[in-house]
Amino acid sequence: MKKWIFILCFFPLLSLSQSRISKERKEVEKFQKELNKEYLNSKETPLRGDNFANFKGHPFFPFNPKYRINAKFIKSENTQPFEIPTSSGKTKSYQEYGKATFELDGKFYTLSLYQSLDLMKLEKYKNYLFLPFRDATNGKETYGGGKYMDLVVPQDNMIVLDFNKSYQPFCAYNAYDYNCPIVPEENRLPIEILAGVMYQDVYHH
Repeated sequence: MKKWIFILCFFPLLSLSQSRISKERKEVEKFQKELNKEYLNSKETPLRGDNFANFKGHPFFPFNPKYRINAKFIKSENTQPFEIPTSSGKTKSYQEYGKATFELDGKFYTLSLYQSLDLMKLEKYKNYLFLPFRDATNGKETYGGGKYMDLVVPQDNMIVLDFNKSYQPFCAYNAYDYNCPIVPEENRLPIEILAGVMYQDVYHH
């Protein structure tokens, strides 16, 4: 009898967990659909010429709930604006907003989150956070210069880092028309993040 009670209690928990993963998967599928739509739109895409004509959609790592992580967030105090070098040799102005510490495969890592001084002036982007990072997939499955994530200012001391929504900078597809922030050394991860947009280096040939 106890065995059946346990099984009956377990099924609702399993259903709830599957429902949560299903919701997260749909969010990622929406992100992928919108990203492809942007790149297929001649007014928004960074692609030019044959690269645009031949583009059918991004390759993506399979969705993996392991890479949707609840991270501890600590807001930085008294930070000063600084210049991040870009791929074109110019710089862009940012300031550190906070740090996110998370656990993955039993180890802890910390990434810095930034705010663009230019975007902060716009109402639409005043709560926008920029997370550039590098990991061990760069130069193999992903762009050698690293990946980006878009986040919003959290309401408490936790922030969700969904690496399934990470993407390559525009410079990965068009180095001539765009200057993209280079990932700061402090945001280099020594592990593989097998999530988000994959990269096929056919754009610089």
